[in-house]
Amino acid sequence: FDVINQYWKISDVILNMGGLHNIENALAAIGVAKYLKIDDEKIKAALANFKGVKRRFEYILKRSFSPLLEGSVEAVLIDDYAHHPDELKALINGVRSIYPNEKMTLIFQPHLYTRTRDFADGFAASLSMADEVILLPIYPARELPIEGVSSEMILDKMDLKNKKVLSKNDMVNYISQNQPKLIVMAGAGDIDVLVKQVSELLNQN
Repeated sequence: FDVINQYWKISDVILNMGGLHNIENALAAIGVAKYLKIDDEKIKAALANFKGVKRRFEYILKRSFSPLLEGSVEAVLIDDYAHHPDELKALINGVRSIYPNEKMTLIFQPHLYTRTRDFADGFAASLSMADEVILLPIYPARELPIEGVSSEMILDKMDLKNKKVLSKNDMVNYISQNQPKLIVMAGAGDIDVLVKQVSELLNQN
């Protein structure tokens, strides 16, 4: 993308992360760098080499060529801390901006019973933007269970045909058997401990 200011312009900026929200963050960094009179080429090089923050659109596995072309993805696994409907929406839109022609399998672990209860409609709407959704059981953290609140609450509200709730073990078995090419794992619980295992399964091919 190009950054155009009243007094200057930087062309052909490369950011190896999806999502308009990440571009907005980059604009803030560019603005500060220009104020500090850092050379344009150094700014562009820093952004191109930026690997991102851990668990924020973090590529765990990336085997693809010309991602905008259909069928170009061999295996991509993205891990993200998203645990709020708006964060999930931004994450899914970001993945779509890079891989618009690939089937997206999103694995989401709801965090907290109260958050699931309060934002079930929002979670359902955001998750329905993916092609396939696997919900894990709620990560309780500091909370005790609330009667009637479960991952099924979100599932039942989703406007998506390809959806399911699976235990952690069943999810791993499902990935092993079906080998989705584009997987996004999201949540603020302990879903991150499963990321390496899923990555290893995808690397077997």
